[in-house]
Amino acid sequence: MLRVHFTAQDLARTRVAEGADPLWETVLSLHALRENRTEPALAAWRQHAVRHGPGPLRTLLPLVPRHGYFPDFLTPFAGLDGVEPGLEAVMSTPRERLRSELVLLSGHRALPGWSRGIADGEPAALRHLARSLRTYHHRAVAPSWPRIAERVGIDRALRRHALAQSGAEAMLRTFGPVMRWRPPVLEAGYPVERDLYLEGRGLVFVPSYFCRDVPVALVDDALPPVLVYPAKEKVSAHAEGPRLRGYGGEALREALGGRVGTRIAAGLRSGG
Repeated sequence: MLRVHFTAQDLARTRVAEGADPLWETVLSLHALRENRTEPALAAWRQHAVRHGPGPLRTLLPLVPRHGYFPDFLTPFAGLDGVEPGLEAVMSTPRERLRSELVLLSGHRALPGWSRGIADGEPAALRHLARSLRTYHHRAVAPSWPRIAERVGIDRALRRHALAQSGAEAMLRTFGPVMRWRPPVLEAGYPVERDLYLEGRGLVFVPSYFCRDVPVALVDDALPPVLVYPAKEKVSAHAEGPRLRGYGGEALREALGGRVGTRIAAGLRSGG
């Protein structure tokens, strides 16, 4: 369970993001690619993969396992301002962070040799990572951005209405049953036991199309606090969370083909 601890100052500084975060959607869509369900928002990617092969997935999938931890530096706070500001932030990540986060990831899975270049902050390696994120985003996620933005916009309107009309605590109550507001703590299902103390910084809620059943928070408590959560398709103050759909494993095998495609469809993700 995740427990987010609020103070009065945190409640005053809590807000909902202006829209979907393109890097969070890009990274979380990599989970949907490997789920054994259909995902209409990734149809354009499948068509591209049939014609051109997996491309940037060779770089991205080892860094974003199917379950568990992936590096915080892939989803920087600057991504809220758009793809390019987010990618600039990725490439500007301090070397100490790159190394420590990849060391943490390596505790869950074996990493390819080329990841050492990222860990060392080599400019060429970081440019390649940014190029892979950009290419995958433009080919897989951007074609469905209207669908993504519509769902996120509907969800965001509910949260912001509650915030404007009745304050932050009223907004926090709208997240049930995915999250439960038990003042002064927001509780959410989570794969590990964790407490996040906001300590006056507030919290940015980021509604997401590709986020699955439970919210996702950054691992590093020192980073600006964000909580990414599944945007509801149909919203009401007490509605159940969405039944998000993934991308069929068999379709992915057909789309990518060969040894790489087979590994991906089988789930190139371990740890957790």
